[in-house]
Amino acid sequence: MAKSQQTYSKSEKEKKRLKKREEKQKKKEARKLESKENGPGIQFAYVDHDGNLTDTPPDPSKKIKVDASTIEIGVPKRDDSDVEEFDPVRNGKVSFFDTSKGFGFIIDTENQEKYFTHVSGLIDEIAENDKVSFELEKGQKGMNAVRVKKI
Repeated sequence: MAKSQQTYSKSEKEKKRLKKREEKQKKKEARKLESKENGPGIQFAYVDHDGNLTDTPPDPSKKIKVDASTIEIGVPKRDDSDVEEFDPVRNGKVSFFDTSKGFGFIIDTENQEKYFTHVSGLIDEIAENDKVSFELEKGQKGMNAVRVKKI
């Protein structure tokens, strides 16, 4: 004689599943009844002067008239007075340089930041503790020192 495939845990899981399904159906019916009692929701939604959605129209006295010709589309033109003088050439000291691998790091004397440099960005040959001038360029993992010259 074959043993029944229905175990205790299987029957418990099935009971839980049926109970959940019944509760879901009851909630669905309750929502339907509630919507019939309260009527339909907000037919129109208005935006008040603060930008909030309401079911009442906004007060026309708080309405602001905007002249469309005063709206600027795009980036406004820059004045020469707004531009700061920026020297792209920086000074620093080589903290590490591996000639066999062709890369190293330079510490900026102004802000003590470390910048990566590669042999392809060198003008003069450099070694550790050399004082150098360099320019910064955006690389894959941050700013890189390029056009590196010995001082």
